[in-house]
Amino acid sequence: MSVGLSIQDLLTPVAVIDETVMETNIKVAQEYFDRIGRKFRPHIKTHKIPALAAMQLAHGACGINCQKLSEAETFAEAGFTDILITFNMLGKSRLDRLKLLNAKVNLQVVADSDVVVDGLSGVFSGGQPLKVLVECDTGGGRNGVQSPAAAADLAKRIDELPGLVFHGLLTYPKPSSEAAVEAFFSETLALLKQAGLECPVVSHAGSPSLFDSDQVPSATEHRAGTYIFNDRAMVRAGMCDLDDCAMHVLATVVSRPTENRAVLDAGSKALTSDLLGFSDHGLLIDYPEASIASLSEEHAVVDLTNSGSKPQIGERVRIIPNHTCVVSNLFDRLVFHRDGVVTRIEAVAARGQVV
Repeated sequence: MSVGLSIQDLLTPVAVIDETVMETNIKVAQEYFDRIGRKFRPHIKTHKIPALAAMQLAHGACGINCQKLSEAETFAEAGFTDILITFNMLGKSRLDRLKLLNAKVNLQVVADSDVVVDGLSGVFSGGQPLKVLVECDTGGGRNGVQSPAAAADLAKRIDELPGLVFHGLLTYPKPSSEAAVEAFFSETLALLKQAGLECPVVSHAGSPSLFDSDQVPSATEHRAGTYIFNDRAMVRAGMCDLDDCAMHVLATVVSRPTENRAVLDAGSKALTSDLLGFSDHGLLIDYPEASIASLSEEHAVVDLTNSGSKPQIGERVRIIPNHTCVVSNLFDRLVFHRDGVVTRIEAVAARGQVV
């Protein structure tokens, strides 16, 4: 792969990124947060590429959000200094590495239990204090304390423990739940005020809720990742149009065993088996009535029953993934282009960094 080559000449399967669409996505999101007076902290799990995070910061982002310690280490090595890790940190070997990272960058982590904060304090006591946010379950049904009272109690414990600084609240909500998030945050903030605790950060999140963030007035920042590329799920959520999807997976039709079946060279190792609630594995842009019915590791079986036109053997097809974040982690490199001409190739630096 080389700069100046047509993407139609690339070996498939390959994930390609439209530079113009991506740049517009970054600009539009940052302009929204500037307009509502809120900090924006992009989640790098979508792209895992330092050069793209640098673009996001250049447009005005306040820092980056990583999901795992190893991702944060990769980006710290690339020169990023304001990092939030949104995953409970447990175990001595991990916490020892976290302590080293805390000495190098402006670091924040989350916690949702006494077990997590006690472990953090045991390692950070006597050293440079660690900023800790209380993670709140505001309806997303994943990590997080279950009530404002529990959030306030954990904040008090963090404030009392050596080596830790209570730094705020954080949630990853279900989409379109702004009222519930605001109710949880505002009640918790009132309890913290009664306890005499300051709360510098109130962190809201989600690409599907990105342009509704103004409906959570208590929030001081928003975190989102998928918006930079967008995907089929974001289109379904009404956050973008198909033309706003910067990532396509290019694949080749390698077989037409029957009139209504095509087989592509992009299986679960290129498209991911993450359905995200869809009944098929991605949208064929030029054959929207076709359905990518099943995946094996290297094959995608396409049902052409409802498609008036049908692709032929050797034809290249464009696919919008259901979930772009997972696709990025399946490729060593992403290929960038303008108007179908390769502009650069970027290594997915934090690929496979899941510890």
